[in-house]
Amino acid sequence: MKNRILIVEDDAAIAEAIGLNLMLSDYDYKIIDDGAEAASFLADDHNFDLALLDVMLPNLDGFSLMEHMERYNIPVLYLTAKSDLSSRIKGLRLGAEDYIVKPFEMLELLVRIEKILARTGKLNSVLRYKTITVDLQKRRVQQGDNVVLLQPLEFDLLAMLLKFKNCTLSRDRLLNEVWGFDFAGGTRTVDIHVAHLRKKLGSELNIVSVTKLGYRLED
Repeated sequence: MKNRILIVEDDAAIAEAIGLNLMLSDYDYKIIDDGAEAASFLADDHNFDLALLDVMLPNLDGFSLMEHMERYNIPVLYLTAKSDLSSRIKGLRLGAEDYIVKPFEMLELLVRIEKILARTGKLNSVLRYKTITVDLQKRRVQQGDNVVLLQPLEFDLLAMLLKFKNCTLSRDRLLNEVWGFDFAGGTRTVDIHVAHLRKKLGSELNIVSVTKLGYRLED
């Protein structure tokens, strides 16, 4: 089952951009553009794993919505143009998991969403891509009915590409996330492991090389 995310944002362009990126990353989502409407909606449907809340909303602001999120055990990530320190502190003291100031990079948002879902125990541990299934808890990969044996770093690289499907990931970012900041090897290591994944999973795994940058896993 996909993780489900509530977006409460009155800027339609921002809300739609977030929604598109969530969909491409295999999340379900619901967009509401009014704070009071969001509070009312939750009374009937509160099956969400995370809420992305703007602060300045019509009728009921994002800070006031926090009590409704806590009532249904929905973690909160604030997305707002309010960059002053007092607003950040207020949001975090109210219980928000994170606070991002607009404008923000979409990839950074996706990373923070994944970290919050993992930290709160709500992250879906099974990733799917075409006939490929990756179980993050069991560290098991299947392609159709066949188990595919991957080395630990190959598994972590595949999981990273799947989590941020349709996003271009630089070699440096992949090195930092998969191998760690203290890894002494070069970016050629990423190329070698991508080649191993392509060989083991075949053409179904559509990893696109982005010239002078990195890789992107596409549907």
